Amino acid sequence: MDTTVKTHDMTNSDTGAGPAAEGLQPFLHDACVTLYAPSFAISHADGQIGGAADGFYHGDSRALARLTVAADGVAIAPVRGAFRGADRAAFRSVLRGLGEETPDPAVTLHRRRHVTPGHLEETLEVANAGRQHVHVRLIVTAGTDLAPIERVKSGHVESPVIANVTEGGLGWSRDTFAVRLTSYPRPAAVDPAAGTLAYDIELAPGSAWTAELHCDAVHEDGDQFPAPPADSLPWRTPVLRSADRRFDHWLSQSAADLDRLRLTDPVDPADQFLAAGAPWFLTLFGRDALWAARMLLPLGTGLAAGTLRTLGRRQGTKSDRHTEEQPGKILHEVRRATQNFNDNFSLPPCYYGTVDATPLWITLLHDSWRWGLAPEQVEQLLPHAESALAWMRDHGDADGDGFLKYIDHTGRGLANQGWKDSGDSIQYRDGRLATSPIALCEVQAYAYEAARGGADLLRAFGRPGADQWEEWAERLRDRFRRHFWVEDERGPYPAVALDGEKKPVDSVTSGFGHLLGTGLLDHEESALLAARLSAPDLDSGHGLRTLSSNSVSYNPYGYHIGSIWPHDTAIAVHGLVRAGFPDAAASLSEGLLTASAAFDARLPELFAGHGVATDTRPSPYPASCRPQAWAAASSVMILQSVLGLSADVPGGILTVAPGFAEAYRPLKVEGLAVADGRLDISVDVDGTAHIEAPKGLVVRRQHTTPR
Repeated sequence: MDTTVKTHDMTNSDTGAGPAAEGLQPFLHDACVTLYAPSFAISHADGQIGGAADGFYHGDSRALARLTVAADGVAIAPVRGAFRGADRAAFRSVLRGLGEETPDPAVTLHRRRHVTPGHLEETLEVANAGRQHVHVRLIVTAGTDLAPIERVKSGHVESPVIANVTEGGLGWSRDTFAVRLTSYPRPAAVDPAAGTLAYDIELAPGSAWTAELHCDAVHEDGDQFPAPPADSLPWRTPVLRSADRRFDHWLSQSAADLDRLRLTDPVDPADQFLAAGAPWFLTLFGRDALWAARMLLPLGTGLAAGTLRTLGRRQGTKSDRHTEEQPGKILHEVRRATQNFNDNFSLPPCYYGTVDATPLWITLLHDSWRWGLAPEQVEQLLPHAESALAWMRDHGDADGDGFLKYIDHTGRGLANQGWKDSGDSIQYRDGRLATSPIALCEVQAYAYEAARGGADLLRAFGRPGADQWEEWAERLRDRFRRHFWVEDERGPYPAVALDGEKKPVDSVTSGFGHLLGTGLLDHEESALLAARLSAPDLDSGHGLRTLSSNSVSYNPYGYHIGSIWPHDTAIAVHGLVRAGFPDAAASLSEGLLTASAAFDARLPELFAGHGVATDTRPSPYPASCRPQAWAAASSVMILQSVLGLSADVPGGILTVAPGFAEAYRPLKVEGLAVADGRLDISVDVDGTAHIEAPKGLVVRRQHTTPR
């Protein structure tokens, strides 16, 4: 038969996962991502792999760019496709007209996918539920460009690599990366030029035919950050049963995704951390790994310890303008090779262009200690903490004005080096972009919290310098109050940043949420920000907008100028609870739960900021990572906030203050952790809390009150 004319391919080029224009970042909003770090697969919702970003990837390289299934002369109609957990997905289709005697479908295709590190398995099952014998030729088409992930992300079209025939399938290779696709049973015909495997299938009534496709991808020099053993989870997996089943589902799916985002440090494989997200950031990112580990502290300190040690081993030791490394600095990201996005933007394999990872590292160590990280492990990390504190003073504050700030010294790196690191993220109310060096408001809060936490650690472990860092923090607090606060028609608020001339950058942003609960603000100042965060220009009803909708440059699809980031909202919820404003926290929390249901409990990295005033369901940001570590970990931070949960294991105290749990009552969560022991909490409809905590901890039950 002439398959070139009659073959029907399920690939739909009109979907977001389909072909993109050259040089444009591919869209992912309707893609199905199946993940087991450091590998993942991206396909259309019908299971077909063949669009701009589609593929099976391993270690930042695309192993397969195409894996489609077609039937000679028969149209294949997708019926249902969905991921299961994190590493599996299944897709059902109907072979239209084949063996049919009535309008009912007779012959179906069931495609099951399973991803493990370096391996993709596809099971194809064709079943005949009709009364006729049928014959069909099934054609699998495979191909690849072996492209690095940054070329895919930039929308560049790479030339295909010609396949070689191997035993039972096809193979491709370039440099030190090799890929092999094997079929069981063997296909009836293999065409390496076309990349096709053909199967002639005869089916009696009531019978089925099955084939397995196995794709193996290998970097000859090994995985940069290998996957850990499946049974080595460094946290407890909680089980939540609440009055709001959306919450239960979100936490469960998040736990599955977080499990499959785990990677290890090859220097010491016992140390695990979370890759930032798929597809673009499935590697070590300092900021992302630190925030995600901090959010998961109520599940145990194992992940935090592994993250701290992994980043500590790579802490800066010298000054290098090319990589932005400085003594004591915590890195931004690590890749296998230099990322060349375009002529003006490239990043070295180990890049230190971040202003906030270093104070966040100190705070994670402090918080891990409070949640029960063993004293000997804390003490081993204190030299790294001292180096990080020194970086804040000596390098983070390069001009000595007392504020942490950044500037891209390379001319080819990130222009903005806070978490909002897109080029247009820091701008004035009138839309003008801020000039470097830039001192971000939230980074000053991180620095204040890090200095206070660092002082606590130094004092507790008998090391010098505690008083010095407490004084440093108080000077920063006073300077912040004098220089950052501005005013508009609604009253005073902190500017998002100070620019290169030390002028306030006066836009209204979600950065307010990162200041709350850190100690940088007094109660009156916190109340002003709680009111701002509750107003509809920031609280969209689906979460917190990164930029006020009243701003000149507000764009609901703007990466950091109007979109909604789940982790950003969760940080604000936690900060509001810590600062004593549970009502404002409740509204933002409800917005995230509403969004989680719209995204099948797998919240993306970010989504559009239109809000409930115009959209009952949130719209995707088309190029967002999904799953993403801190978006998934946000579910645990929201749970912690709902329970008003905090720990001081060195002081022997556990606090439970369920200040805004009414909507979720009755609530029971089993499998939290504190001080290396199990923690179970239930809250009755009337608000009575029942806690089973490890021995030796005094449990304080209290109402949430202002700090």
